[in-house]
Amino acid sequence: MKLIIVFASMTGNTEEMADEVAEGVRGAGIEPVVKNVMDTSGHELGEYDGIILGAYTWGDGELPDEFLDFYEEMDGLELSGKKAAVFGSADSSYAQFGKAVDLLKEKLEELGADVVAEGLKVELNPSDSDKAACRALGKQVADALA
Repeated sequence: MKLIIVFASMTGNTEEMADEVAEGVRGAGIEPVVKNVMDTSGHELGEYDGIILGAYTWGDGELPDEFLDFYEEMDGLELSGKKAAVFGSADSSYAQFGKAVDLLKEKLEELGADVVAEGLKVELNPSDSDKAACRALGKQVADALA
């Protein structure tokens, strides 16, 4: 089984989450491919059985700029049968807490992916319990592939 984790991170919070998600995937016996969104394209998702996307929420509830091209490249993909999940860091001082997570989850569902977990939203930098939740998310997606 092939699983990819694609993330965007500005301050390192979402990258730290991606590392923990990857650890959870490894714990379930799958070696994930982990890529910064700037180093891949949305079209690449079709090559994987499992897809985990991570993005921080920018401004008043938008995807980060570096995720926009990837998001558009996802248009028209057929992701039926693929297991997926989404995570991201967010800031509750904004009205739309973690909206990027919701946008990516909706896009995956629209393209037919089987989203197997609730979107994981973490307030700013992940705490120890948040890191455990990230590992659990990775394991949940990997287990869904088994």
